[in-house]
Amino acid sequence: MSDEIKHECGIALIRLLKPLRFYKEKYGTPLYGLNKLCLLMEKQHNRGQDGAGMACIKFDISPGNKYISMEKSNSSSPIKDIFTAASSEIAQVCRQSGARPEDPEWLKKNARFTGELFLGHLRYGTYGGNGIERCHPFLRESNWMSRTLIVAGNFNLTNTDELFLLLVNMGEHPKDRSDTVTVLEKIGHFLDTANLQMEEKCAEMGLTPREASAYIAKNLDVMSVLRDSCKKWDGGYVIAGMIGHGDAFVLRDPAGIRPAFYYADDEVAVVTSERPVIQTTFNIQETERIRELPPGHAIVIKRDGKVFVEPFTSRIAEPKRCSFERIYFSRGTDADIYQERKNLGRHLTAKILEAIHEDIENTVFSFIPNTAEICYYGLMDALREHCVRIVTRKLLDLKDREHFDDDNLKSILALCPRFEKVAVKDAKLRTFITQDSSRDDLVAHVYDITYGTIRRGQDTLVVIDDSIVRGTTMRESILKILDRLGPKRIVLASSAPQIRYPDCYGIDMAKLGDFVAFQAAIELLKESNRSHIIDDVYRKAKSSLCCESPVPNYVQEIYAPFSADEISAKIAELLRPVGIRAEVSVIFQTIEGLHEACPNHTGDWYFTGNYPTPGGAKVCNRAFINFIEGRNERAY
Repeated sequence: MSDEIKHECGIALIRLLKPLRFYKEKYGTPLYGLNKLCLLMEKQHNRGQDGAGMACIKFDISPGNKYISMEKSNSSSPIKDIFTAASSEIAQVCRQSGARPEDPEWLKKNARFTGELFLGHLRYGTYGGNGIERCHPFLRESNWMSRTLIVAGNFNLTNTDELFLLLVNMGEHPKDRSDTVTVLEKIGHFLDTANLQMEEKCAEMGLTPREASAYIAKNLDVMSVLRDSCKKWDGGYVIAGMIGHGDAFVLRDPAGIRPAFYYADDEVAVVTSERPVIQTTFNIQETERIRELPPGHAIVIKRDGKVFVEPFTSRIAEPKRCSFERIYFSRGTDADIYQERKNLGRHLTAKILEAIHEDIENTVFSFIPNTAEICYYGLMDALREHCVRIVTRKLLDLKDREHFDDDNLKSILALCPRFEKVAVKDAKLRTFITQDSSRDDLVAHVYDITYGTIRRGQDTLVVIDDSIVRGTTMRESILKILDRLGPKRIVLASSAPQIRYPDCYGIDMAKLGDFVAFQAAIELLKESNRSHIIDDVYRKAKSSLCCESPVPNYVQEIYAPFSADEISAKIAELLRPVGIRAEVSVIFQTIEGLHEACPNHTGDWYFTGNYPTPGGAKVCNRAFINFIEGRNERAY
């Protein structure tokens, strides 16, 4: 998208189901797990720009030896940093000891990240700062392996304050209010409880403490721990965890807001945030072998290698998989996502043709930025088909004539849409502009244009963007640059509907005042002498703060008086820079078009305000209060 927004975290969990020597003999390296984790994280690098971290657990390590390794980085190249640190340390240990790096048993005993269980995380921060202490995974350490917990996830909870108080009331003293620490301590609390209950059982069985530790590690009911932990959670989440003795799990929220996919065979079990990364990393040709983790379910990988998937809650509702994450952030190399993005372009075709009055001969079609390219392909296909229909109809109209007019025939056959690459992003400027006092001037040069692609004063230019959130880059940069080409008119087409409401489940779209659609609605209310609606919504939102029961999303009333087209027209006014010559109009994907393009991902709360959890509406109301009271802060 042309607007730079933060979005999603990513996870990668790998459990090697064979001894390390197996991978050395079959694949030529005992570092098979570490290498695969690196690939899984690199292939999901689109998800993490604020930091990366990984953890490893070794099995069957003697007491007194370290069995957990962790590495984190929040540098500009975090994935490279953590894997360079791990591989360099392994090489150094081998050099100093004179040992051969191919020896699996020696490596496992003497070098970090040479175990059987791995967890990687890519961070995109939506809570707190982006310091190294915010990077996942998080460790809750204990001298008992079955109480030691490592957690990482892609999530945001809307009721962190409530959960924090629950922990305090249970007698705990959490070190942080973040949802990550809250989740870690919540799971950790019930993990401790499960251990204590099993210790009592072991005592009744007459087991020694050492025998009890082995018994607990073998028989710990991980699913029961997860069921007890998540009862009060409200939000979107995929949370991965490893327990010190070797059990691992990944659980997904009951509405399926955040994505998770898994694959298991007799050599490895893998869970990631995206499907194609597993396909590519493990060379799996059949897409159907990689399964989606169902909403409200957890995959558990036991220490003995048993893998099973079960529901952890009875509160599984109609799935509301996040369409924004699916279409605009996940990798387009997924077979289904690729087609869905193309379908979004197809569904824009009718509105675009209407906007240009079907004057294809005098219109150039393009896209910006590169993430809109696949949607653009769908539009191209649909426009070609439209032209074929027009040509066919005109030729049929000529069939009864005795003689064809050559010029007329050539004119008919020449009809085809004109596709051009009119703008190219200058990546070199991207990190520079945020630090310079002349930022506004530099922002206007983030994109270069392709001169000569537009007939000045004659052509209309249609540009597809995958979404328009704030519109800042569009107003300050893109439209000014495109105007230099001399189009008569510029039509901006967003493959996403109007983004009207904040997201509180992981995508960093938290402040209502940032959205150009919200700005447009507020302006329309003021212009139409309906400012009382703003006051009414504020009063209702304010009174809802003390309600413990679910409350309506009152912000929907801000948009109710206006049609989508009226808001689009006002958005065009707000986005049009002062001084450009071209007319500007903006069209958006419809909600119906979005659902038809990706029917299995119906989560659309940022477009419709229909939140899948009670906490969503509360966050939206608080965001409106913040806007009215001038507080530039997130509402969760």
